[in-house]
Amino acid sequence: MALTLPELGFDYDALGDRMSKETFEFHRDKHHQAYINKANELTDSKLSNDNYIPEMLKAKESNQGLFNQLGQHYNHSLFWDSLSPQGGGDNIPGELGEKIKSTFGSFDAFKEKFIAAGGGQFGSGWVWLAMADNGDLEIMATLNADNPLTHGKTPLIVCDVWEHAYYIDYRNARPKFLEAFVDSMANWENAARLYDRGPVKAAA
Repeated sequence: MALTLPELGFDYDALGDRMSKETFEFHRDKHHQAYINKANELTDSKLSNDNYIPEMLKAKESNQGLFNQLGQHYNHSLFWDSLSPQGGGDNIPGELGEKIKSTFGSFDAFKEKFIAAGGGQFGSGWVWLAMADNGDLEIMATLNADNPLTHGKTPLIVCDVWEHAYYIDYRNARPKFLEAFVDSMANWENAARLYDRGPVKAAA
């Protein structure tokens, strides 16, 4: 039993110049794999992809070094699930599309706020669309390995704004990367499934 890279669901070149094969090779095969390797080392490979989240949350309070590795595994795993070669745009299935419009006023308003939150994140981190226990939606930006689960929220979709996520393809133009994510990469089908599932009790 050990943590492993999750299945991606598409080829490394499927996103074309939106996110290059080279970026996937460095980001997924090197950066994400390094977090997995270190987490397995720290836990003697006793955790798996199915059971590590409670340990991640426990480590947030007691072992920051372990949390950094487990948090990065969680964040990256959801990031891969947040990507789709057919993704992006305002055609969001199910109730999530209507909830985004009612929460933010319009999809374009959501897009503007999401890009602003990710572009304004100082240093390394993430930008999320998350859901509270009452079903309310919120755009969140977190630092380093932090994520909405540690704040009692359910993540629906995430974009990685660490430089290694976009520098090969976009250089220092983080807002252009975020715009491309929302317009043509965001996996709204996966986000809608998570929304329909409802709030997750993070420690369960």
